[in-house]
Amino acid sequence: MSLSGATILQVIPHLAAGGAERTTIEVTEALTAAGAKSLVASAGGRLEAELSRAGGELIRIANLPTKNPIAIRANAGLLARVAKERNVTLIHARSRAPAWSALWAARRTKLPFVTTYHGVYNAKGSLKRLYNSVMARGDKVIANSDFTAAHILREHPWAQGRIITIHRGVDPARFAPGAVGNDRKAALAAGWALPASNVSASNDVTILLPARLTGWKGHREAIAAASLLRQDHPEGWRMVFVGDHQGRESYLQELHQLISANDLGNRIHIVGHCADMPAAFALAGIVIAPSNEPEAFGRVAAEAGAMGLPAIGSSIGAQGEIIVDGQTGYITPPSDPPSLAAAMARLLAMGPEGRKTMGESARNRVLERFTTSALQKATLSVYEGLTGRS
Repeated sequence: MSLSGATILQVIPHLAAGGAERTTIEVTEALTAAGAKSLVASAGGRLEAELSRAGGELIRIANLPTKNPIAIRANAGLLARVAKERNVTLIHARSRAPAWSALWAARRTKLPFVTTYHGVYNAKGSLKRLYNSVMARGDKVIANSDFTAAHILREHPWAQGRIITIHRGVDPARFAPGAVGNDRKAALAAGWALPASNVSASNDVTILLPARLTGWKGHREAIAAASLLRQDHPEGWRMVFVGDHQGRESYLQELHQLISANDLGNRIHIVGHCADMPAAFALAGIVIAPSNEPEAFGRVAAEAGAMGLPAIGSSIGAQGEIIVDGQTGYITPPSDPPSLAAAMARLLAMGPEGRKTMGESARNRVLERFTTSALQKATLSVYEGLTGRS
């Protein structure tokens, strides 16, 4: 048998831009192609239209993201009713608070329950560890990297035997050198107030930091590194921060102040959310992801590699599973602007051909290990195994 005719319910707080949300869409695409029905319980968000195009159906539960225990219990009842009315085959949760609702709904309806550990959660105290533990209570627990799998085993050793690593994936057709036309690049560059020509043909190399604006993604460190980089490389580069501030107005203001204080207003540009990330990478020559907390996977590094770009990532977390230091990019210590500046300087000194050679190695690695199709195939295999449809 196959998953044809099955109904899978994925549970996620929001459908905003993010790795967990993107993976939800990717799994929906695979389910649709397999003849299954994909339901997504969520409060909704920016990716609703993409979910619909992928063949999925949104089950809107406005307070699904809440951590209120009473509401979590009530949401469990809502999910159980959806499971019964829609003949759901399996429930898959992707975040902690709604995962408790999903767990209780699965137990109530006697359905297989899958969780995906998308992040490495802090556990300060026994109560927080109990709250986090729901993500290790699935009949199968998917870790999005080997780093995450090791973390789960340390925090929840009783989950051993149920953990499976399925790396997040990148669509190598969507993220590919040459896949983005000049019209898309020109439109995006115009929106960013950058030169409309392809950056690789202009005098300035764009150093791209694509991440939501939050302190642990390393924007402060990038600004400090840019100030150091300017000392030895006063010309020939610019830095662009791409990402939504998601309501963090004070952090956005802090970044603007740091840029101004370092006299980098003509060097660093904050451009907000970008709906066309392949075009953003196509405008770049170097990608940086200087996170100062561990990345559970590191989608930025994988997408950059797929686009044939060298990336610089932090030595903590899973970025080292994607970036091979010195071959496909560079790994630097976290919260270390001098090391970040030195890595950027090495890539600038390579010139276009050197960066292209390193980028080709990065793309080959992504094609071998980190594709969307591999993620989809492995995830559907988990579903098949738990539902007896393999």
